[in-house]
Order: sequence, then structure tokens, then C-alpha cells
Amino acid sequence: MLDVYSLELGFYALLAFVLLAVKIYAFVSSLMFSAESYEAAGKLTKPTWTILLGLGVALQVLFLNNPIGIFNLIFTIAAIVYLVDVRPAMAGLRRR
Repeated sequence: MLDVYSLELGFYALLAFVLLAVKIYAFVSSLMFSAESYEAAGKLTKPTWTILLGLGVALQVLFLNNPIGIFNLIFTIAAIVYLVDVRPAMAGLRRR
């Protein structure tokens, strides 16, 4: 029989996995573009984004038990900003 605690634990595990997948995708994507692409798009530098996203992945792997912790949420927002703003701007430069 499922109780509330089991459902909550399953939800947190699924949430942690999804947030980790988003961060890993953003981190790997940040490695694919050249440093010149970041400058041409007018965004933060490649080392800044790579360190920021890599730190987010590392912290979530080390402290996986709290998917809604403040640091996890901050780095998730950074990954989403990268995926929504920075990555499309640099991909647009590549198509031209």
C-alpha cells in the first residue's frame, strides 16, 4: 500500500533526476560552442557559463537528497537561462 511518504519520496526522486538531466544537458551544450561565439552573442564568457553550469551539476550530484534546496534552485535557474537565452543566441550565429 502506498502512503503519502512514499509518494513524496518518489516525486522528489523524479524531480531530482529531471533537474540533473537539464543541468547536464546545459553543461554539455555550453562546451560545444567556441569562446568567440559567446562574445559575438554578447553573453557572459564561455569559462563563466561552463563553471556556473558545471558547479550546478557537481553540487546536485554531491547533495542529491535535496532537489528543492536553495543552491539547487539557483543553479537550475542558471541552466534554464542558458538554455532559453544563451544557447539560441549562439545557435543563431552558427546558422548565418
